[in-house]
Amino acid sequence: LSKIEILVLDEADRMLDMGFIHDIRRVLAKLPPKRQNLLFSATFSDEIKALANKLLHNPASVEVARRNTASEQIEQSVHFVDKKRKRELLSQMIGEGDWKQVLVFNRTKHGANHLAEQLNKDGITAAAIHGNKSQGARTRALADFKDGKIRVLVATDIAARGLDIDQLPHVVNYELPNVPEDYVHRIGRTGRAERTGEAISLVCVDEHKLLRDIERLLKREIPRIALPGYEPDPSIKAEPIINGRQGGGRGAPRNNGGGQRAGHGGQRSGNGGGQHENRSGGGARPQGDGKPRSGAPARRPRNRKPGE
Repeated sequence: LSKIEILVLDEADRMLDMGFIHDIRRVLAKLPPKRQNLLFSATFSDEIKALANKLLHNPASVEVARRNTASEQIEQSVHFVDKKRKRELLSQMIGEGDWKQVLVFNRTKHGANHLAEQLNKDGITAAAIHGNKSQGARTRALADFKDGKIRVLVATDIAARGLDIDQLPHVVNYELPNVPEDYVHRIGRTGRAERTGEAISLVCVDEHKLLRDIERLLKREIPRIALPGYEPDPSIKAEPIINGRQGGGRGAPRNNGGGQRAGHGGQRSGNGGGQHENRSGGGARPQGDGKPRSGAPARRPRNRKPGE
C-alpha cells in the first residue's frame, strides 16, 4: 500500500450507508500522503459531500446528466392497492400483459424471497437477489433472467447496483424506496439508449408519504391508474414506515438529500482530489400463464426488523 499512487472510492454512498467509513479510514492511514483520489457516488447527499471534503483535498467535481431526473423514455405510473393484494395485482399484470422480463424492487431481503416464492406458486418463474445470496446464486439468477428462463427478478436496492440488463422493458416498485432518490435509480434500469420503458409503482396507504417525497424530488406528479377490482379499502389505516434506509449495515440511515446518477436514472458524480493533482472521474420458454392460482391468497408478511 505504500506505493499506491491513485485511490478510487466507488459506490461511496453505499459504503457510507453500510458503515464502511471506519474501514476506509484504516486503509487511508496506510497510504502515502501524496496520491490522486477519485470518489464516485450515484447519489450526492450532504453526507457524501461532507465525506468528500474530509477525504479529498480541493477536489474538482464532474456531474453526468441532470440532477434527480428520469428519462423521458420511461412511462411512469402509480397504482394504489392494499398491501395484502399487491402480489395478486402484480401476478395479474404480468400474466395479462404477457410480460417476459420484469425487474421488481423490494425493500427487504425477506420480502424479496417471499415475493419470489409467491410468484413461482402463481406459475410465474421468478428469482430473488440480495446481499444474503452468494455471488454464484446472484450470477445464475441474472443469467437465467437475461436468457428468458425466468420472467421476474426480485431485487433489493443494494443487490441491484451494477446490474446491466439490456432492453429491460418493465420495472416495478413493489414497495417504494425509503430514500426518494433511490426511485430514480430503480426506474433508470429501463428506458435506456433511447428505448422506451415502463415503470410501475404499487402503492399502499403506508407509502403515501414516500410517494409525496418522490414527487417532490421529481418536481412532478406521477400519473395515477385505477384498476377495477383493486380499489384500496378506505378503512385501512396507515402503518408507519421508517423514513430512512432499512439496510443491514452498520451505518446510520441517510437523509433525504439530493442525489446524482449516471445515465437516464439521474446523475453520477466523480470527485478527484490529491495532494498534488486533482482530477475527476466521473431462451427457454417462460412457464405458467402468469395468472394467480385460486385458493392461494396472498399472506400479509409478518413484521421484520430493519435490515432483514
